[in-house]
Amino acid sequence: MDITYTKRGDYYYPDLTLPPQPTEDIGRFGRMRKKYLKEHQPDTFALMLLENTLAQHLIDIDRHALEQIDLITSRLAKAEGVTEELKARDQLGWIRAMNSCRARAEEHVTRELILV
Repeated sequence: MDITYTKRGDYYYPDLTLPPQPTEDIGRFGRMRKKYLKEHQPDTFALMLLENTLAQHLIDIDRHALEQIDLITSRLAKAEGVTEELKARDQLGWIRAMNSCRARAEEHVTRELILV
């Protein structure tokens, strides 16, 4: 690996650049994962940071978590009979049921993806 140098004043500085970083937002679940890694697995966090894999890992975790939440929510809603008919008949009941399904799905995904 050839390193080039640039002279500034009396000193030579290496021409080092960081590899390109992902520009996507890491999202809510990515931030939760980052906090977990930082607090509970500092070695893994530092290694991923040094290898420049942390940002992409967090983006992937967030994307996967959102997909899983949508899938689990729809399955729970179907299993509990939360349908469009209920929505037309009792909107507040439908919202309550869907919020319950979504909360349980988020709790499950948090335990399975974020806190591992």
